[in-house]
Amino acid sequence: MQSALDRKLLVVTGKGGTGKTTTAAALGLLAAARGRRTIVVEVGEESRLPSIFGIVAPRPGVETRLQERLSSISIDPDRALLEWLQVLGGRVPGRVLASSGTFQYFAAAAPGAKELVTMVKVWQLTRGAPRRGHAAGYDLVVLDAPATGHALGMLGSPRTFGAIARVGPIAGQTRQLQELLESPARSAYVAVALGTEMAVTESLELQEGLRARLGRDLDTVIVNALLPRRFTAAELRRIFSLGNATQDAAAGYASRGEAAPHDGAPGERRAVIDSAVQAARAVHERSRLQHNQLARLRRRSFDVVGVPYVWGARLDLAAVNAIARRLERQL
Repeated sequence: MQSALDRKLLVVTGKGGTGKTTTAAALGLLAAARGRRTIVVEVGEESRLPSIFGIVAPRPGVETRLQERLSSISIDPDRALLEWLQVLGGRVPGRVLASSGTFQYFAAAAPGAKELVTMVKVWQLTRGAPRRGHAAGYDLVVLDAPATGHALGMLGSPRTFGAIARVGPIAGQTRQLQELLESPARSAYVAVALGTEMAVTESLELQEGLRARLGRDLDTVIVNALLPRRFTAAELRRIFSLGNATQDAAAGYASRGEAAPHDGAPGERRAVIDSAVQAARAVHERSRLQHNQLARLRRRSFDVVGVPYVWGARLDLAAVNAIARRLERQL
């Protein structure tokens, strides 16, 4: 079976705050380790990937080599639209065009234009042809797309503009971009979620949006930050019985009209037991809810990949590499 990493374009999206950029970086590392020349594309004014690799982030539009066979670039939609209008306007300087009413008028009058020119730049990266300053093109483009709603707007922009612009260079690029997005052999779609009802629901909505706009399905749903099931049913019964024992002891003191000890070794021991039981109960319940959401996805026949919770103050390169190794075993 063809892997998602064997396509020309891999789109990564999902609910905001689920770890899309980290996942895109891990997928890029995995593809590069498999020998594919890969570039991870971020959308927006800021580029977060280089900092993970200890590299100062460049300005938008500049390709940065992160390590062997792996690069990154950020595409600023406003800048991309301005550059495209400059091409249409000939030699008009960008600062003049940006300060005139033309740019603001066009951006307001053509909703989705920024999304379209952003996707055209992504398509250009997938073409594999050598470009100025680069001896060879890329085998795989990993698009760290915006959150679900905005991502669907970007992915649907070629069809919208294709119905308007039927001739000229933009029409030709739009048709080729649409073919790329609709081709299961050339593109793949990955949703990133957490094990929460809201995030999983958004993944289901993403699936419906892809079908409506592109006739495509999600290839994989990656669920981040999963807690393990630490206790068996027998272990849970034993843990909960400890809590019940402390409650029974407290009830015994009350029935005899005695005050339960609050200091000294017995009281301290009971407090520690109570805290441990409550912590175990909370971790178990959170894990149970997460795995219920995984089951919800699997009932819909999604290919689901679980990524364990990464413990640490921040996600550094070592943590992203660990996630990549986890994905390697399942993709």
